[in-house]
Amino acid sequence: MKKVLVTGADGFIGSHLTEQLIREGFDVRAFCYYNSYNSWGWLDHAPREIKSELDVFSGDIRDPYGVKEAMKDCTHVLNLAALIAIPYSYHSPTTYVDTNINGTLNIVQAARELGIEKVVHTSTSEVYGTALYVPIDEDHPLQGQSPYSASKIGADQMALSFYRSFDTPVAIIRPFNTYGPRQSARAVIPTIISQLANGMDKIKLGAISPTRDFNYVKDTVQGFISVMKSEKSIGEVTNIGSNYEVSIGETAEMIADIMGINLTIETDEQRLRPEKSEVERLWASNQKAKDLLGWEPQYGGKEGFRRGLEETIEWFTNPKNLTQYKADVYNI
Repeated sequence: MKKVLVTGADGFIGSHLTEQLIREGFDVRAFCYYNSYNSWGWLDHAPREIKSELDVFSGDIRDPYGVKEAMKDCTHVLNLAALIAIPYSYHSPTTYVDTNINGTLNIVQAARELGIEKVVHTSTSEVYGTALYVPIDEDHPLQGQSPYSASKIGADQMALSFYRSFDTPVAIIRPFNTYGPRQSARAVIPTIISQLANGMDKIKLGAISPTRDFNYVKDTVQGFISVMKSEKSIGEVTNIGSNYEVSIGETAEMIADIMGINLTIETDEQRLRPEKSEVERLWASNQKAKDLLGWEPQYGGKEGFRRGLEETIEWFTNPKNLTQYKADVYNI
């Protein structure tokens, strides 16, 4: 049986991925960020049958010794550990270099030394910046429009450099804007839903004209598993996206329609990115994922997006889940 290490297993996508891998019969070691509360993040809320199968390693992706220890006896590593909030990267960019670039270096260096069969490194659509052409394929130029995106460009290139220099078996997965249950309110869809679910019909947002290619978390998870399983993905960068473009404003209106609320949007200045840093347009080409991996979204297009939003809203409006979000406070 393959033993898979998932870094960032305590987070939004990582927890969903960890649970699905266990359901599919993989032996999973969950690398969770060490804290004094012994919290496993979202994995604390996993079903008992999932938690009973977990091998949890508490550590810090910035620590090369702990990273290497966590990777021992593993055949595959899915590296999702990262700092991802764009606003926070404006005032704490060094932490993004330490976590995203040096953390990735720790992974690929240990993989080289331990003879890991495969490393799947997580990129982001933010590395493309504002689309120069659409749909965005994997040959699109990279543009660091925020310290976050710059750090992810550096991390991607670090991972690929080990493939090119040492034949370290690295594959890059580049998800577009993932959404779904458990996502942090630093992201726009949870921000909209949590405000509306708390009785606000006048909600605060940043820019609403930029477009995004939203990818439901179940599709993203299957993208990770497809990249991990495919021999063809080594040395490749693969977009995982829905191939459907929608504006933030249209997204808010669709959420309000599903929830049966008449919506008013107020612009909150603190939520606006600096002008040259805003990514105005993202729209994924997923042709390579279809050709290389046989992957395609189950929640694609407008109908699929609405279905994904309905499932997301159902989770967020559960009072037990909603109480974990501070809808009246801007989550940086």
